[in-house]
Amino acid sequence: MADCEADEPSSRTGSPDQESQVSEDRWSLHQRLAVRELIDTEVSYLHLLRLCALDIRSRLQQLPQGDLDVLFSNIDDIIKVNSKFLQDLQETDSKEEEQVQLIGNLFLEFQEELERVYKFYCANYDQALVLVESYRREPELQREIQGIIESVMPQAGPSGLSFLLVIPLQRITKYPLLLQKILENTLPDASAYPVLQRAASALQDVNTNINEYKRRKEVASKYTKVEQLSLRERLARINTHTLSKKTNRLSHLLKQEAGLVPRTEDKEFDNLEERFHWVSLCVTELKNNMAVYLDNMEECVLDICGGPVLQYCNLARDLQLQAFPEFKQRLEGLVWQPLCSLAKALGGPQNLIKKRLDKLLDFERLEEKQLEEGSMTYEEKEAWHTYQALNSLLVAELPQFNQLAMQWLGQILCTFMALQRDFAKQALQRAEGSLAQLPHHQLSEPAFRKLVEDALGQAGHQLCSFQENFKKVLPPPTIQPLLPGAERQVQALLSRYGPEKLYQVTSNIRGSGTLDLTLLQGQVVALLQNKDTKGNSSRWLVDTGGHRGYVPAGRLEQYRVVPGEEKLRGQAGPHESFRHLSPEPTPVPVSSVPTGTQMVAVYPFVARSSHEVSLQAGQSVTVLEAQDKKGNPEWSLVEVNGQRGYVPSSFLARAPSPAPWGWSLPS
Repeated sequence: MADCEADEPSSRTGSPDQESQVSEDRWSLHQRLAVRELIDTEVSYLHLLRLCALDIRSRLQQLPQGDLDVLFSNIDDIIKVNSKFLQDLQETDSKEEEQVQLIGNLFLEFQEELERVYKFYCANYDQALVLVESYRREPELQREIQGIIESVMPQAGPSGLSFLLVIPLQRITKYPLLLQKILENTLPDASAYPVLQRAASALQDVNTNINEYKRRKEVASKYTKVEQLSLRERLARINTHTLSKKTNRLSHLLKQEAGLVPRTEDKEFDNLEERFHWVSLCVTELKNNMAVYLDNMEECVLDICGGPVLQYCNLARDLQLQAFPEFKQRLEGLVWQPLCSLAKALGGPQNLIKKRLDKLLDFERLEEKQLEEGSMTYEEKEAWHTYQALNSLLVAELPQFNQLAMQWLGQILCTFMALQRDFAKQALQRAEGSLAQLPHHQLSEPAFRKLVEDALGQAGHQLCSFQENFKKVLPPPTIQPLLPGAERQVQALLSRYGPEKLYQVTSNIRGSGTLDLTLLQGQVVALLQNKDTKGNSSRWLVDTGGHRGYVPAGRLEQYRVVPGEEKLRGQAGPHESFRHLSPEPTPVPVSSVPTGTQMVAVYPFVARSSHEVSLQAGQSVTVLEAQDKKGNPEWSLVEVNGQRGYVPSSFLARAPSPAPWGWSLPS
């Protein structure tokens, strides 16, 4: 009896230990099941991704490559990251005691990579759904796609593409739940518990960051679209709401300019914006220069081909017909088109930066209202969050864009230099056959350089001598005739700016920039400023009477006005006033000359069409009609050396005679 009584307390005292052991076993069992669920579902998930990327994507050949890129996005990057993650996850099976802690550390290690790849995929998910909806409106195409998916993945069911596309989104949102399940089956005093807590919180932050990034992208996509709207369409968009917004922004901006309210300073963004504008300026300047380079290169080759040196003609013709077209084609494909694409890519960030300024004004106004009233409406909160989203997106991605744009620009420049080297090498190879026919081909390189230097020096001395003689003996003026119908425009410029500001275009000008003008030979303009905004004196700002812009200074010459003609202009009619604007040494108008009268060309004239005839100064002509077919006396039909054509009437004068005017023909 005593022994039995002694055994009874012993059995009662061992009962709590047994219950504790059973409880720990239960915790351990549930923990192992949660871990096994994580690993097994990861294996199944990766298998589905590989089916999508390898089998299904490769069979959807009826879809354009652009659609496939949108549908499957960066699924290859996801497979790469999750494959490495699964490999490390499976390696923890061999360490059961530390497995849970290793899993927590593993999630912390892959936190940034998971966020990077899934962030991009989730941001493009809505665009992929738009494509899926478009396929459903084409029954035949939808049946083909559905058949391919069901043959590879029967569990997809009627959902088809939608089932496949949502798989990565479901997986990244399930990681925090799986970790939480493991955490719930881990004893709070276990060493792995705080690690699992941090891992679960980290994966929850990953999902939060992905949602925020997706929201920013949606805001950005709304404002990056470049719309070409007509004035009527812009006016149609104006309503009371837009007027209210713009009025509030303008009011706040005026307060800032007056110093009544402070201006928000963001040095980080200001530096990024300044760098972006420099990149944009470089791209724009290079694009303009490349366009001019292509035109000038072609003109240069054509000029060489028409040169007087016969031994160079064959080589120049060969370069023009074969080498240059090939070089130009490569230049357009490898330099010009990428440069245009880069310039187009700048449009989105430019719109975002501009829109950020508008939203910043809203943000500052709402911030002031929040301090005063302590509350905001739903729409005001949306405007507040829109600015924050735009600003965060630009601060995060503008540095990457600037870097990529500079790399892109640098690659274009390197390609351009490589193409120039290839073209020069090709030209030299083609010239080898013609070298024997060129003069001095037997000279050594140093001797040839010496010969060239001597020839250039001699030519330089001759040019200097010619300049000195030219300054002493000025040639007669070679002003081009005014364009037909330009009388009133010239009179308006003369009355507004005076004769000292008038210049005439000596040759056709084709503007290559946004502020450059395209002008015809003979057009008269008024000088506004003899340099551009950068201080470049080779580009002048002029007024045509209707437009203002920049033209090369070398294509302009002073429009000469005969002394005393301003007094005559005040007494003359409109046609006579126009004639006095051109240099005319005789007071006898050509319109009063009878038909068949012999006249003399006072100034040379170059015919610009088959209806005109060229003249030399002092050449005798016969006036057939003292006006054109429309009755305009500014042009006369004449006969010169058996040829008939129109010439400016102001360039003709009566044959010299001992008249009281006392002028003589220029020698």
